[in-house]
Parts: sequence; C-alpha cells; structure tokens
Amino acid sequence: MPPKTRKPTAAPAAVGAAANRGRQLDGEPVTVDSAPEAEPKPQRASARQGKAKAADSGRAQDGEEPPKAVKPRASKRKRADVEEAEGEDENQDSKPAKAAPAKKQTRAGRPAAKKRQEEEHEDEEPKEERPAKKPRVAKPASQPTAKKGRTATKKAAAEPVPKKTAAQPAPEAAPEPPAPKRVVRHRGPGARTVPINEVPSKQLDIFVFGEGSSGELGLGSVKYDGKKPIDVKRPRINHNLKGVVDIACGGMHCVALTHDQRVLTWGVNDDKALGRDTFWEGGTRDVDDASDDDDDDDTGINPKESTPGPVDLSLLPEETRIVQVAATDSASFILTDDGWVYGWGTFRGSDGIIGFNEDTRIQPVPTIIPGLKGITRLACGSNHVLAVDLNGKVFSWGSGGQYQLGRKPLTRHGGPSAGLNPQPCGKFSRKHRAIFIGAGSYHSFYIDDNHQVWAWGLNNYAQTGLRENTGEDDAMVLQPQIVSSLEDQNVQQIVGGEHHSVARTADGKLLTWGRVDGHQVGHPTSLYTKDNAVFDDNDKPRILLEPTAIEGIKTKFVAAGTDTSFAVDEAGKVYSWGFSANYQTGQGTTDDIEVPTPIDNSAIRDRQIIWAGAGGQFSVVAAAAQDESAKDELPNGN
Repeated sequence: MPPKTRKPTAAPAAVGAAANRGRQLDGEPVTVDSAPEAEPKPQRASARQGKAKAADSGRAQDGEEPPKAVKPRASKRKRADVEEAEGEDENQDSKPAKAAPAKKQTRAGRPAAKKRQEEEHEDEEPKEERPAKKPRVAKPASQPTAKKGRTATKKAAAEPVPKKTAAQPAPEAAPEPPAPKRVVRHRGPGARTVPINEVPSKQLDIFVFGEGSSGELGLGSVKYDGKKPIDVKRPRINHNLKGVVDIACGGMHCVALTHDQRVLTWGVNDDKALGRDTFWEGGTRDVDDASDDDDDDDTGINPKESTPGPVDLSLLPEETRIVQVAATDSASFILTDDGWVYGWGTFRGSDGIIGFNEDTRIQPVPTIIPGLKGITRLACGSNHVLAVDLNGKVFSWGSGGQYQLGRKPLTRHGGPSAGLNPQPCGKFSRKHRAIFIGAGSYHSFYIDDNHQVWAWGLNNYAQTGLRENTGEDDAMVLQPQIVSSLEDQNVQQIVGGEHHSVARTADGKLLTWGRVDGHQVGHPTSLYTKDNAVFDDNDKPRILLEPTAIEGIKTKFVAAGTDTSFAVDEAGKVYSWGFSANYQTGQGTTDDIEVPTPIDNSAIRDRQIIWAGAGGQFSVVAAAAQDESAKDELPNGN
C-alpha cells in the first residue's frame, strides 16, 4: 500500500545520506543494512542539510553511486509536485545522472517548519497527490528503478478496475437465449438489418397414421369421433393442429410451427424433447391388452404428451420470427428468420446420453446454439444435426459415433462430447458451396452448387451411395466424399432412413438405394443382380449398392422414416413402401409394402399432398389447408 511503502523508504534514505559521508571518506562500501533505524523526522532533516556535499565529494573521488540513494529518489519524487520543479534550478552543478538527488536537496532546503508539517501528514498526502503522478511516469527516463516502482504501483491500482468491469457483463449474459442473440442480432451475419429467411405462410392440414401409443400422433388421449388415438391404420386428420405452416418428425415426437408463431410439440418427452413440462399424475395401461374395454374413451396415454402443446418462447428476443422446425430422436430445434438456431432436449450415443452441449446434459427449454449464424436450413438424423449458412458452409453437431458429423475421430478431440459443438464439415469456398443438406439416421448428405452429392457416415448397407466397405458392420465413410454414381443426375433433394436413402432429381426421377430386406428401397426382387446388389447366405438380396431409379413416378417431394419411404408426385398423390408392422405406411396393413403404392383413403383421396415425414413407428402427410378464411388472414395471402 502507498503509505506503508513510503515511510520505511524515507528513513533509510536519511540515515544513508549521513552514514555514506563517513564511509566514503574511509573508503568503505556503502550498504543499506548498516544504517541504524531511527525516527524519520530528525534523520531526514540532517540528511537534507549535508546531502549535497557528501554526495558530490564521494562521487568525485570514486565515481560510485550510493545504491541507497535510488530508493529515496523514487519515493520522494512520488511526493514531489511543485517542489520538484523549484529544486531543478538549484542543482545545475550536479552531474546529469544524479538529477533525482538534486530534487531531494530542494525539498531539504525548504523551511524546517514546512518540512515538518509535510512529514507529520505524510500518511495523508499520498492519497491526495496520487492521481497527479500518473502523467509524470514517463519523465525520468534516466531512472529505470523509479519507473519500475511507478509502473508496479499503477498496475496494482489499476488491476481491480478491469476485474470489476469484466465481472459486470457476466450476469447480464446469464439468460442463455436472449443475451447472445441480442448482442449479435444487431450485428447480424454480414451486418444485415433485414431477415435472411422467409417465414412460411401456407397453412396445412395435417394427417397422421401409425402406432401412436406414445402420443406421437398428437391425437390426444381420448377417443375423437368414436376413434381411438392409437393404431391409426390410414391417414386421419389431426384436429388439434390448426394453422400449422411447418412440421418435423423425430423418432417418437413431433414439432410444428403455426402461422401465429407458436411452436407446438407432442410425443415422448423422456429427454425433454418437447421443451415443456408434461408431468402427469394419471396412471398407465397396456394399450395392447385385449381385456381393455373398447368403449372406454380413456386410453391411459399421458394427455400432456399426446396433445400438442406450446413451447414457452419467452426467453427468445421479442422480435424473433421462426421459419423452420426440426427434430432428432431426443431433441428439437427451431431456425429464425435472421439465421439463429435454438434447441432443447439431448443427444444420445451407443452408451446412452451424451448431452445437449458440453455444459448441459439435458436442456429442458429453448436455448441458443452457439457458433452458428446466418443459417438458412436445418436437417436432422437420429442424434445429429446439419446446418447450412448463407455462404454455403455446412456445420454438424451431436453424436458422431458413426462419423455422421464428417469430422476426424472424436476420440482425439475430447471424446463423444466434442461433437456437441457445431463445426464445419468439409472444405467450402466461393467456388464450392452447399445448396442443400439431408440426413439419414447415421449418415449425412449435402448437394453443392455444381449439383454434386457428397456423403459420409455409417455405410454398412451402402446407404451413403458409396461402395466403400459395404456389407461390413463397421463400414463408415469418415469425411464427405463425392457420390460418383449420382454425378450428372442433377439431384435436388436427398434424405435417408436408418439404412437406406431416397433422392429426387430436377426432372422428377425417383432414386433409392441401401438396405433391401424390409423393402425400404421399393424395388421388386427381380431387379437385383450380382452386379448391383449384395446377397446373403440364403441367396436373398440384402443391399442395393448404388442409386437406382424407380420407374413410373414423377416426384416433387420425397421422405424417409426409419424403414419406410414416401414420394409425392406432381399431381399431389403420395406413395409409400417399406416396413409396415405399425401401420406406418398408411396402407392399412402390417405387411411390408414391396413397391411404391398410392395411399388411398377418404381422408386424402381428394387432397393434394405437398409434404410427408416419418418417425420410427408413425408417419405424417400434409395438404394445403381447406379453410380459406384462415388463409386470408395470412400476410402473404397464400
């Protein structure tokens, strides 16, 4: 502390001035420790009266500078302001290197009463004079010791200031969603002041089918119009979903966006994938138990999970406009019009929960995804997410155990949790940009601006479209590679199931490849040969190695569930094929559907389907809403 530093420094200076005179005459070296302790006032007075003579004579004889004189100079110059300027005129005869002692002489030459008054108030003066010393730090260039003392004193005094300043913003940034977004929102990607993504406006009628025992159909927990909300064999309109403009299917839950910017969720909430509280004190019952009364309206399903409910978006900035929803098996995500991504839930790996990010195991409410900005589209697999930004760069995060993130081995970079931070996958530039992204359960795709398809991830059934290590359980494509079999196809959309993939070209061609034994790819058995497929030990086709066209359907949209596939043609008719044990094909049967077959029932027969999606044991299709009055309320009127 300044008062304590100055007192002990001043006393040895006075003693040293008197003692040095004798020692220098006797030829003895001057030392600091030999000076006896005494009261500061009388010693300072005697030192000042004879200081100049002793210093001049001693220095003239041997050219030595008493080491003790350095400290008093630094200490007393700290107390000198106006007096130092007066002393410089009285010491013109002193050596240039000894300018500091001359200033001390000036203070010693002042009236004794004035000196005593200054010494009596020595502890009080530093606090008043301290601010005035800051501009004098650089003046005494010939005295590094004094400079160091001043610099250290200033640093010690200055350190608390930045610490306090840095500590203040931290509490402000504590609310995760608003703080990061509010700070960056105004700076936006490329300093943009307008939205970069268009808010969807076309309202949809939602039709659901499949098992529904976990509430994933969103039909509620009781009968509606005499029909149970489970085991829906064919498409049924969901009256709980009015005004929906976008929808996404996870493994066992769904997310929807409404025209008035509400986000609705329903289905399994074990890992907080719904982003809201669904605790229910009611009991459960076996929905497959034949003893259950068919006339009983109560199914025993949690009504808070099985009924679409709104997610609390109050943590998001007030002006936020959502443009897309997306879902993995255990998490949900939303994309805003200005390119930010929020999410909740968690990611799982082969050993269980990995976490939502490195700091949070399960995220119960929406929070911003750091490291992403200017995002224009999202795509989800079972436990990973892809995002593409304005510059055509693809980011990935989540579980990377099957290399679906397209990165180097995660074991070298912190284990599975290292994949929870979004990072670019692949090399992108102005000449190489992604224009579309798609994902399967454990594999990923993007289409570049040259219409080349890139793929990576799990490849045990050739689901990437690459023949690399096909048929082996641990076959994986570590980083994005061009799918040569899709070159010159001009692919516009590409999606994946667990072990198969589906693509649509610009001219409406429908392409499929991957696992065959559940009819996921939709080709008749007669198509498979030793050249284009892998057969098992029983000589049954197991893997379709390369993308192969399905004739007779000109598509405008494709989708894939775990083991099912969908295609919507230009007339708005939807086709399905694949595994159907839980009615997820919508064909009214539990038998597998070998080839693409139109879904035909009274609910959608006269409707033009424009979208399809699927989870593990359920599926969803959507048509433009028939409620014209609701459509007229939309800003864009379409």
